[in-house]
Amino acid sequence: MKNPIIKLKNQPRISASYSVVGHLEKQGPLGELFDEYSDNDKFGKNTWEKAESEMQLRAVKGAIKKSGLKEYDIDLLLAGDLLNQCVGSNYATTNFNIPYLGIYGACSTCAEGLGLGACLVDAQTIDSCCAVTSSHYCSSERQFRFPLEYGGQRAPTAQWTATGSGAFVISNEGNVKITEVLFGKAIDKGITDINNMGAAMAPSAIDTIVRYFEKSEHSPDYFDKIITGDLGFEGSEILKDLLLGYGIDIRKNHDDCGLMLFDKEKQDVHAGGSGCGCSAVVMASHILPLLEQGKLGDVLFLGTGALMSPMTLFQGGSIPAICHLVHLSSR
Repeated sequence: MKNPIIKLKNQPRISASYSVVGHLEKQGPLGELFDEYSDNDKFGKNTWEKAESEMQLRAVKGAIKKSGLKEYDIDLLLAGDLLNQCVGSNYATTNFNIPYLGIYGACSTCAEGLGLGACLVDAQTIDSCCAVTSSHYCSSERQFRFPLEYGGQRAPTAQWTATGSGAFVISNEGNVKITEVLFGKAIDKGITDINNMGAAMAPSAIDTIVRYFEKSEHSPDYFDKIITGDLGFEGSEILKDLLLGYGIDIRKNHDDCGLMLFDKEKQDVHAGGSGCGCSAVVMASHILPLLEQGKLGDVLFLGTGALMSPMTLFQGGSIPAICHLVHLSSR
């Protein structure tokens, strides 16, 4: 089989990133690292959906400003969210005079955007782009489960959809390189429980990790961090246990954005965080600065996403999932 790993010859850079979060995320372990937050999660808007668009708007503006570029320097916006037809992104991007590609990978959208953007810049098709994604707890609950007013009981394996947006400017300037990309395959193991996204997504992460290390010149120990987003507690344990059967041990350097964003003991988020915005804000506010400062040298970032819709769930369908890999380096 041809090597599925895309090795980026020109090694495009992440020039800047920007994070916008809600009040619960601000109260978590990474609270002091975020660029902006809202006390009431509405960001000055009268609906949760408009609030999500506002988060993306602020994240893109903030990332472009931090990069030192102007709006007219950005050749392309890659944006996605959890809402039907990606309406959060659709309305947010109307505020920019920049060509726009809507992408959907559920919680894998951040990694998908970084990977696609890096490939385009590396091929010199464009000079720069901005990848942004978002999720909002209230809009996601209304779409995929029940409106908040319903007061439904949450299962112990359920994850808490993050309220947040992260944006990344990809160009040829910056300290953090994107050196490799491996796009995932849709994997369906027959999981039907909407309250156990970790179990549904873990098999896709296993598939991508196994494919990567079968062809890579590196071993798991080469990486300072192997970060998934977002398997939560349940999915992370499944991932680490089952990878041992393939002879791959990531227990020493694995972490998950869904476990980093919230304090599982102090914040009632059950199995951890999830949503497009979860890995985006963790990577933008925490992991990328550590790479920029040289405190981390090489990071494997694996965005995992559940590819179901409310309708397929109502029909009793199982939950396919996907996992995209991006190799970040400051060496």
